[in-house]
Amino acid sequence: MSITIRYFASLRERMGRAEERRECRPDSTVAALWCEVSGEEAMPRNVLAAVNREYVDAGHAVQDGDEVAFFPPVTGG
Repeated sequence: MSITIRYFASLRERMGRAEERRECRPDSTVAALWCEVSGEEAMPRNVLAAVNREYVDAGHAVQDGDEVAFFPPVTGG
């Protein structure tokens, strides 16, 4: 199945791209996708994720055609 992944703010610089299309397994979750694209073992707790513009937890299953977005922690004052 094919999904679009978007990276925002500092994650865009870290990944070296703003977005990409990726093929993934039908049983993929947001956390599994993060591990695959980042090379990390686990998705950091402070990274936010959205699927089709709705915030989701790391265990959310992705579907064919979904848009998954990763956001760095929000800071400010």
